[in-house]
Amino acid sequence: MFTYRNGYTASAGTYWNIVDGRRVDVCGEAILMGRNPSMYLKVPVGIILAIIPVAGLLYIILMPFLGMTVVASVVGAKFLNGLSGIVGKNISFGWKPQNAYLSGKKKFM
Repeated sequence: MFTYRNGYTASAGTYWNIVDGRRVDVCGEAILMGRNPSMYLKVPVGIILAIIPVAGLLYIILMPFLGMTVVASVVGAKFLNGLSGIVGKNISFGWKPQNAYLSGKKKFM
């Protein structure tokens, strides 16, 4: 793998612009253009063909864990919302902020 900057005269091949994600195909020789500073990555075809099956295997292995994490977070959020609702209803101090109590507390006799 080689990294190149914009303005470099590149030989034939496929280059990937790391900054904006564009792919640049070069036939023969050309100058790599881009905004300053742009970085280009040239990866040989053999390495790409070796990386693709590994990336697919990682996707297959990690996808169930992602699904379990999403389900666990949704269930946990529902549980904590329900628990806070129950606790909020059971713990009450009798204070109502909308009432003023200007005449004092009620006296029980």
